[in-house]
Amino acid sequence: MRALVTGGAGFIGSHVVNELLKMDMQVVVIDDLSGGFIENINPNATFIEGTILNHKFIDDVFNKYSFDYVYHLAAYAAEGLSHFIKRFNYNNNLIGSINLINSSVNHNVKCFVFTSSIAVYGALKPPMHEDLHPEPEDSYAIAKYSVELELKASKMMYDMDYVIFRPHNVYGEMQNIGDKYRNVIGIFMNQIMQGKPITIFGDGKQTRAFSYIKDISGIIAKSVDNVKAINDVFNIGADETYTISQLAKVVMDVMGNGDEEIRYLDARKEVVHAHADHSKVREVFGANTSTSLESGVRAMANWALQVGSKESQIFSSIEIEKNMPDSWKNILRKEK
Repeated sequence: MRALVTGGAGFIGSHVVNELLKMDMQVVVIDDLSGGFIENINPNATFIEGTILNHKFIDDVFNKYSFDYVYHLAAYAAEGLSHFIKRFNYNNNLIGSINLINSSVNHNVKCFVFTSSIAVYGALKPPMHEDLHPEPEDSYAIAKYSVELELKASKMMYDMDYVIFRPHNVYGEMQNIGDKYRNVIGIFMNQIMQGKPITIFGDGKQTRAFSYIKDISGIIAKSVDNVKAINDVFNIGADETYTISQLAKVVMDVMGNGDEEIRYLDARKEVVHAHADHSKVREVFGANTSTSLESGVRAMANWALQVGSKESQIFSSIEIEKNMPDSWKNILRKEK
């Protein structure tokens, strides 16, 4: 069996690649290295640098290789920032996905595995479960839900099977800690290693369940072999919730900086409480490991301390500045 993994140099994608190789699959990775790193790519996979936005490039790759499965994990996953980068968001997270779906249909791919997001539920009352009708509130979530709908339409029209996962707040080794707009645990670790205060939007009472990568990557990889999973949607991730302030304390304690300063910024527009019900994924895939937040953060911290802090990247292609958090506006003004 041969699988294509988009975003295989990125965080979740690189872990899924490792799991697929354990399953003795031949793996081809496509990544443009805009958010991932070449050192994340397993040397036993075939790496092709390129962007899913180039449909001719995608067609050429599909023509060269005969893929049984496609695992689509390439995305720019910044919910809050997506309000201000709509064109960039929809090009990367929607149009790029359509290019992959087109080629998958034309080359008779057996199953298309897609990582959506818990963000599609918007501000619905938690715990969110798969029977709820999604009400996405940000451009990132709208793009993700649009791809979900397209996969369902492609199943009806072309009989291409799919599996959709809605992960949430995933963290762990090989995450991009240099992105100041997403991945809160990585942001905290990077700030600590740089000797800066930890910054939290709002009062820190927002609640999330934080999901350790190795608890979910194996399930995603093996989903194509589970007949009960085909053509269905699954929430996947951790059950226990924490406030952002509690999370900051865990990260500080694990990093050995329990007295680090926390600086609270003006609140931004975001869902206040978000966590999901996972009874469906447990029913279909069986009991899976659930790493405690402290254990998972410690594993990530050991890795982060080895690789060192990363210079925070500035997103230079802002399309709308209206109602942007002041802390982000100040960064942009300094860069200009």
